[in-house]
Amino acid sequence: MSVSRRTVMATAAGAAAAYASSAQPAQALATRTPAQTERTLRVAADYAVDKVRSVAPVVKAFPVGTKFEKWVYSQNGDWVGGFWPGTLWMAWLYSEDDAFRTWALESAQRLAPRQYDTSTHDLGFLFYPSWVTAWRLTGGEAWRAGAVQAADSLIQRYNPRGHFIRAWGALTDPSNAGRVIIDTMMNLDLLAFAGSQTGDEKYLNVAVEHAKTVQRTFLRPDGSIPHVFDFDPDSGAPIGPNTVQGYSPTSCWSRGQAWGVYGFTTMYRRTANREFLATARKLADFAVGALSADHVPVWDYRAPQQPYDVKDASAGAIMACGLLDLSEATGSNKYREVALRVLTALSETCLTRNSSRADAVVARCTRNRPAEDGIEISLPYADYYLLEGILRVLRPQDVDRAIDLSAR
Repeated sequence: MSVSRRTVMATAAGAAAAYASSAQPAQALATRTPAQTERTLRVAADYAVDKVRSVAPVVKAFPVGTKFEKWVYSQNGDWVGGFWPGTLWMAWLYSEDDAFRTWALESAQRLAPRQYDTSTHDLGFLFYPSWVTAWRLTGGEAWRAGAVQAADSLIQRYNPRGHFIRAWGALTDPSNAGRVIIDTMMNLDLLAFAGSQTGDEKYLNVAVEHAKTVQRTFLRPDGSIPHVFDFDPDSGAPIGPNTVQGYSPTSCWSRGQAWGVYGFTTMYRRTANREFLATARKLADFAVGALSADHVPVWDYRAPQQPYDVKDASAGAIMACGLLDLSEATGSNKYREVALRVLTALSETCLTRNSSRADAVVARCTRNRPAEDGIEISLPYADYYLLEGILRVLRPQDVDRAIDLSAR
């Protein structure tokens, strides 16, 4: 039986009561001392590393989400395959336990066939936290070469007429040929990496052109963005905003807003283009202003029941990483302060501590609310970005070793 989007979203009416017990007053989070915050983050990191260590020996594929608190797997990694090896690398950096290093290398190797995959824009998600990080931490040439090959596959999805990277569908499939999604901002750093390794300007040029197109078409005056923007694939002309995972074309899907904050900040670091930095700030200012008192984002900042709607802790973890990066890029401590509150809130209200059977670290995630796919589950990217965010605070030099936080 089909259900209207509005009817589906209205089921969130009881969410306020469900989360009232775990909501943190903004004042309580704002008055934490640095020592209290650090202690909270260390406890969370210890829990995360212990959880990953307990689960890793039985993980033989790529976690994509949970069902009844247990990981469901993809054999080829789907779009999230890079996050499990990435999580293992973060756990290794934090713990210095070489078992994590071994597991990370074994997991990353299973992604090898995907370096030639031209049917997806998600090659940055797949290869940056896995293969680029493996090269940076081990120096193995095969990891570097594979990541550059993945960038070669990604660059084939560039539409020179519209100056964008196509999100979905095989190159021979006309469906979705003009569809651009905000998530692709996170895949551009793979192109920047390939450019730095080969000296070929084509990679970064494509990344810059795509970012400029997103900046021009997605950004609203208030700093919010849609999930999707459609173009005519033949002429490259813009058609208009749309959505798949947000509430509507005029709403603001919180994970997409987080991808934008992180992605535009990264592009600023790789190019020194201050317009990208200004865009990152606008996106961040909107997201910060949309946070509710508990500092855990709702799945869509403009869904009918917000701020008492279903949460997406993964959006919080991603945004915290982006805000920490933005704070370094701008010298503005306000972004760091919000990031610390978000990480503290996630650490205290969104972990799986109360479950003896949970495979994942982070709970209270939402994969695709409109499709009723993955509501109140765990997601592999939530675990990855929570650890990345905590290490950005506690061990920034180690994160830099893994993913390169330097400016070019």
